[in-house]
Amino acid sequence: MGSKARKKQIWCEPLTPLMEGPDPEMLEEGSKKESSWEVIREWFRAQKGSPGGGSNNFSGSLDGCNIAKTRDLRLLLSVLGCPLAPIPQVYEPIDPLLHIKDIPYEISMAHYIIQQYLAATGCSKQQKCIKTMYASGIVKMFCCETEVSTGKNVKTLGTRSGESGCFVLWQMLPGMWSLELVVGGNEVVAGSDGKIVWRHTPWLGTHAAKGPQRPLRRIIQGLDPKTTASLFGKAHCIGEKRIGDEDCFILKVSADQASVMERSEASSEVIRHALYGYFSQRSGLLIYLEDAHLTRVDSPTPNNTINNSDNNCDAVYWETTIGSSIEDYRDVDGFLIAHQGRSIATIFRCGELSMQYTRTRMEEIWSIDDVVFNVPGVSGDSFIPPADIFSGSPGVH
Repeated sequence: MGSKARKKQIWCEPLTPLMEGPDPEMLEEGSKKESSWEVIREWFRAQKGSPGGGSNNFSGSLDGCNIAKTRDLRLLLSVLGCPLAPIPQVYEPIDPLLHIKDIPYEISMAHYIIQQYLAATGCSKQQKCIKTMYASGIVKMFCCETEVSTGKNVKTLGTRSGESGCFVLWQMLPGMWSLELVVGGNEVVAGSDGKIVWRHTPWLGTHAAKGPQRPLRRIIQGLDPKTTASLFGKAHCIGEKRIGDEDCFILKVSADQASVMERSEASSEVIRHALYGYFSQRSGLLIYLEDAHLTRVDSPTPNNTINNSDNNCDAVYWETTIGSSIEDYRDVDGFLIAHQGRSIATIFRCGELSMQYTRTRMEEIWSIDDVVFNVPGVSGDSFIPPADIFSGSPGVH
């Protein structure tokens, strides 16, 4: 197994759930706990309120710089640390002999592209059944600029600042995974036992994700071709596009209405969440992955913070888009696995009627150091949720 320990993972502290978008708790430790979206708004207010908008603009105060840096890092880890795929994974095998009679062309075309992808990554010819996977790698995350529009003019705030880190990922089929990610001295631990998805952060504690159980997005960024193929099992081919030097087919799959309603809360409504895969026409490999997630949040008007009725609320829309370039495919036990990539996330905030908006951009560069399949000793006990996930604590859905 080499010098790196690949033993069964033991959860020794509470873990936490995943949120689609900026983290609910981006205020100082010990501050009063507020609603998720109120704290997200606080981060954007802090950006617009500082003279230069960046991490170095808190009246020259070292404490101010540290607070801004901590706030930026938490935003990075919330958005790029461990996002989930838009839809649940389907564990039914994809039929290579799909009868195309009476099937729309865009669906049959998508099915053909997925078969080519499975063949290109070695999944079609491999007889070996993969039950477990271990992967480790390094990341560097950057909080880039924030663009603020007042409706009359646009200004760009902030400076590019980054933090380095590493991660360890375990997976066991069907549907079990765990992730430990450490960046800038902050650790995020997340996992799934196949039924519940949870996450733990030092500033937020342990929470469970709402809605149906969905796979970790990091897994479908070239690490597990079969899981990726299953997500696109009911996709539509919506066209072609050139990505870099590659001509690609575009496959699209969206979360259905029932699942997005399950993920909605009292003051926030998930409107849509779609996944786009760009598959090379030359190699058949997945080289770009993009998902777009739109949420409508009711924001109390300043003069009506107590009476939070529909008539006293302004609707604010938050769209989170993550685009990932997937590169450096290498052979691992007969399978082609991507070993590096780059993700760029954009958070766009705008009012329902206002011309004002805020757009924040962040980036992650990642690479894989090690991948091992069918690791001895890994079992379902390695993915048991923390006990306090069932205790009815705030944030558990």
